[in-house]
Amino acid sequence: MRSSMQRHLSFLLDQARPERRGVTALRAAVFNVSGVRAEGITAGPLIPPEFNPKDWLTYMLHIDAELEHSLMVQYLYAAYSLGGDHVPAAQQELVRSWQEVIMGIAKEEMGHFVSVQNVLRVIGAPLNFGRQDFPYDSTLYPFDFTLEPLSKASLAKYVYAESPAGWLNIQDGDDAETKEIKAEIKALLPTSNLGDPISVLFESIIELLENEAMIPDDVFGVETYPFQAKPDEWQRGYDHGARGNSTHASPANTPNVLVVPLTCRTDTVAAVKAIAEQGENPDADDADESHFQRFLNIYKAWRKLPDSFNPARNILTNPYVSPEETAVASDGDSVITDFHARFWANLFNVRYRMLLNFLTHSFLLGDGYNDMVHSPRGMIIHATFGEMYNLRTIANVLVNMPAGAGTDKMAGPPFLTPYTLDLPFGERNKWRVHKDLLDASGGIIATLLAFENQPYKTYLYSLQAADKKLMDVADAILAGDKVCMK
Repeated sequence: MRSSMQRHLSFLLDQARPERRGVTALRAAVFNVSGVRAEGITAGPLIPPEFNPKDWLTYMLHIDAELEHSLMVQYLYAAYSLGGDHVPAAQQELVRSWQEVIMGIAKEEMGHFVSVQNVLRVIGAPLNFGRQDFPYDSTLYPFDFTLEPLSKASLAKYVYAESPAGWLNIQDGDDAETKEIKAEIKALLPTSNLGDPISVLFESIIELLENEAMIPDDVFGVETYPFQAKPDEWQRGYDHGARGNSTHASPANTPNVLVVPLTCRTDTVAAVKAIAEQGENPDADDADESHFQRFLNIYKAWRKLPDSFNPARNILTNPYVSPEETAVASDGDSVITDFHARFWANLFNVRYRMLLNFLTHSFLLGDGYNDMVHSPRGMIIHATFGEMYNLRTIANVLVNMPAGAGTDKMAGPPFLTPYTLDLPFGERNKWRVHKDLLDASGGIIATLLAFENQPYKTYLYSLQAADKKLMDVADAILAGDKVCMK
């Protein structure tokens, strides 16, 4: 849950936006390149008094990182929920195409998440791999974090979150259908804790990045380049629609995973603008490629179907595994109690934490460690992608397993936020943490393999074999040996 300091900072952030709160906010004083405050000058972006411009930029980028992570996870959950025997035959291909479109958007959100870390890296700020988890009091979070099956109401939230600022307001050029859709989406949106579209945050970030008086050129560190994510490491073929669009339901050039390394202000501003445009992009020639338009296209198709149409499986909302084995589900409860499903959910949580640890570790390795075939960095990035595929496989198992007694719902992937995303000091200690999680995962895999008539033995044995290879690499690194990825 958020600390009082975090809540205070969110309050300050909102107070610094008079157009929302209707208050007189302090304008930031102009800073010269040496960071000295020029007294009595009131030009520039709004910044609360507890911050200087670079610290405020860092804070906004941290919010953006949490948003990209949060949206990615919620979009993945929505995509995993789609399909099932209840979908009429006439709509099954349509639903499959929706799933591919949303999966593609989630992949692009992963690119945004990684690229924001590059921005933090280049300005010499701490990285942030966390995510929104509980309702936040800042209006810069569009809506409360919720893992839920796709519905018209959740889709309306996604359209709104990715929309250009002010889109919900009726415009002079809106046709009758657009006006109806805006009215419908307004009616579907939550009545409380509704914040701004992400575009509002990006406007503030870009305004500050472009201000040379507040963010001088020497903030941007070219020496951080070796430690940043690169497209040849992270795109994996998801480049202008080369992969992930087999149904051709997405625009031809999507998914397009943006991962941009940075060295200066020009690079950084261009990268942040590209991320923002991929989200909303209402006026560009390729506007159909934006997340906003892709979600809106799904909504337009859905509203033409019968009111009874439901493309999603009957899975839990906000699923979790209770540490109490005797926990019993009740109406409105999201606990997974089925004996088999509990272990699969535990395995999912461990692998999710492994993915985040690998991703964090990748930003701490550079220089001679960036060989994609014979290096710790290469192995870490390779392992990160392996966990992405593992999460999808385990999620597909969970959405087809009963949640347990007391509910007719199926389970779902819990995406438990790890108790920490910090890695210890020292390279050897980081690999010891990886070994700890591999060991924990190994115990769960052994338990699942011991279940009678286990239908997923092939996958579990392959996961076991992959983990042994990574464990051998960790042991070699701890022994001081060179590693070779085979």
